[in-house]
Amino acid sequence: MTDVVTDLALAGVVLAGGASRRMGSDKAGLDWNGQPMLARIVGEVGRRCDPVSVVAAASSAAYRTLQGSGGPEAHWVTDEKAGTGPLGALAAGLADAAAAGREVAFVCATDMPLISTDLIDELLLGLRENDDAAIAVDATRAHPFAAIYRTACAGRIRDLAATGERRMLAAIDTLVVNRVSISNPDWLINVNAPEDLHRLRIAAGGVPGQPGAITVP
Repeated sequence: MTDVVTDLALAGVVLAGGASRRMGSDKAGLDWNGQPMLARIVGEVGRRCDPVSVVAAASSAAYRTLQGSGGPEAHWVTDEKAGTGPLGALAAGLADAAAAGREVAFVCATDMPLISTDLIDELLLGLRENDDAAIAVDATRAHPFAAIYRTACAGRIRDLAATGERRMLAAIDTLVVNRVSISNPDWLINVNAPEDLHRLRIAAGGVPGQPGAITVP
């Protein structure tokens, strides 16, 4: 059995450049208990990872409204190649982490408000010596944006995106991946539409206007 890797310093990469079409407004800026959702994600990831980078084009709503607005400190990466989608964003984030001297990076999206450092710890325990990535899985699918990647993968992912490929599963197929069954699938819940936020609020027993409630714009 290949040994797991537990002693590597982690970078964090938060992908925040999506168009948020189903939500109708920028997901990174959604209010989550009094702070933008992006700030919540960066703050939690920063408890395990250093540095933390936010990948979003300079033209994105996230960058235009949140960069320099305060909250947890993060390095903004705005040089992803236009039109390359999430693969391009992933490659840019991993390249930035490599430039910071990190061999591995935890990668997540900005629409995962229940993310926890426990998820990062479980994935790191699942990263074996010869793996390119350890990717969270639940009962239904793999989650490539809840994963730890070796930053050396940046070039391969960038080359794949340059061919016109946009599917994350295609990238996974080119890597040596360990699919890690995590202990709490709630960590992987993402919000794509206002009703998703509403369901999370109900599940948590939140009441609008009270501490802990999720504000639906």
